Amino acid sequence: MDSAQDQTSMTGQVAKLEEKLKTANLPSDLLEKINTMLAMLKVSMNGGVNAFMNYEGVAKYVEWVVSLPFNKITTDVLDLNAAKQILDKNHYGLESVKNRILEYLAEIMLNLKNNPDPDAIARAPILCLIGLVGTGKTTLAYSIAEALGRKFERIPFGGMGDARILRGQSRAFPDAEPGSIIKRLVHAQSKNSVILLDELDRVTEQARADIMGVLVELLDPGQNKGFLDHYIDYPFDLSKCIFIATANNTTNISTAVMDRLELVQMPSYTDDEKVVIAKTYLFPKIKKQAGLLDNQLIIDEPIWPNIIRPLGFDSGIRSLERTIEGICRKTARLVVEGKVPQGQTVHVTAENLKQFLPS
Repeated sequence: MDSAQDQTSMTGQVAKLEEKLKTANLPSDLLEKINTMLAMLKVSMNGGVNAFMNYEGVAKYVEWVVSLPFNKITTDVLDLNAAKQILDKNHYGLESVKNRILEYLAEIMLNLKNNPDPDAIARAPILCLIGLVGTGKTTLAYSIAEALGRKFERIPFGGMGDARILRGQSRAFPDAEPGSIIKRLVHAQSKNSVILLDELDRVTEQARADIMGVLVELLDPGQNKGFLDHYIDYPFDLSKCIFIATANNTTNISTAVMDRLELVQMPSYTDDEKVVIAKTYLFPKIKKQAGLLDNQLIIDEPIWPNIIRPLGFDSGIRSLERTIEGICRKTARLVVEGKVPQGQTVHVTAENLKQFLPS
C-alpha cells in the first residue's frame, strides 16, 4: 500500500514538472531532451528500486533549467550624461579611470543604438581594473551596471581551487550542481547581466591552469555564445553579458586571458582625496549605520589628517573606513550607556582623538 501511495505521489510530482516545462519557453531541443528524461523516469517508477533517486535528480535538473533566463533581458539605459552622474555620485576623483569607463560605455551604447539585429553582440573590450586593495575596483564595476540599468552579479576568484566552481559538475556525480556562472545568471534572471570576475589573480596555484582555461572561453566572443556548463549540459549564450575583471596585479593571470582584457590602472588616493571621501561619503554613511543622529557626533576639521593616517600610508580607503567605523561604534556605546546627556553632542578633538581611534 505504501509503495502504491509513493508511486501515486511521485506521478503527481512528475505531472507538476511537466506543467513547469510547458510554461518555461525552453529551446525546443532542450525541451525534447528533458521530456525524454521524464519518459525514462516514468518507466523507472514502475517498480524500480532507484525510482525516488532518479526522480530527485531529474527534478533538481528541471528546476535549474526552467530558472535559466534563456529569453529574459533588461532594457538598457543609453544615456551617457546619466552614466557620468552615477560615476561622480559613487566615486570621488579617479578622473582618468572614469573617463575611460565613459568611453567604454559610449562604445556599448553606440553598438546597441546602431545595431538593430537582436542577435548582434554589443560589447566593448573587456575591462580589467588593476589596483591595490580598497581603491574602488568593485564599486566601479557596480557603477557600470547601474549606468546601463543592468543586473549586477559578482563571482569571487579569491582562493578558488577548482574549475568546476565555474563550470559545474556532471550530473553523473552525487550532489552535482551548476557552476557559479549559471548560478549567477539564475539569480539575476537576466541574460544581459554585468558579471564581475573579482580578484582573478588570487586563484590557487594548483587550479590556475584549469580556471584560466575556462576564462579563455568565457571572455572570448567567438566561444561564449555557446558556454557549456557540465551540469546543465546544454549551450547557454553568454554573448549578451558584460564581463568586468579586477586584480591586484597581473602576475598570476595567464597570457591567453590577458590577451582578452584591456587593463585599466587604478591610482592610489592622495591624502587630500581621502579627506574629501571620508567627510563626504564615508562619515555620513557609517554614522547612519551606527544608528547615530547627525548632531550626535562631530569631528573637528583639523584632525581629519590624523584619522586618514593613524598607522601610516594606505593606498585605498579600507583602513580609513574601519577607523571611522571604530569612532562611530565608540560614540554609539557612550550614547547607549547614558554617558552623553540627552540632546548633547560627542565632539572629537585633537585632545580626545586617541580614545576614539582603534587601539
